[in-house]
Amino acid sequence: MKSIGEIEAGICEGISRFELEYMGRGPKDIRAHLLGDVVIVRLQGVLTAAEQHLVASLPAEKGRDLLKQVRTHLIETARPVMEAMIETVTEVKVVSLHHDISTKTAEEILVFTLVTAPECRESKKR
Repeated sequence: MKSIGEIEAGICEGISRFELEYMGRGPKDIRAHLLGDVVIVRLQGVLTAAEQHLVASLPAEKGRDLLKQVRTHLIETARPVMEAMIETVTEVKVVSLHHDISTKTAEEILVFTLVTAPECRESKKR
């Protein structure tokens, strides 16, 4: 049985690998938080140079909307891969995946809801 920290670290590793393989680069920083039956993943520094240029070269709303549309499509296409990774790490089936990205802060948020909270052992005290 894994600790919460081990589950969160495994999720960070899997999502970073996904970003690298599917998006072409990994995030500058990534944090995962297991809160009962919900996993929240916050990625910072995720926009590629091409995406940054696209957002800067178009009117604000058009660039933002286009980038969000493309990222959402990519996430939905790769959804089975991400869900399988989350299920492997948590040993719990994924119910849903929610996603958003900010073109201003280059942050991306992924929220996975699980059928139930994963069984975890107590973390070792230092």
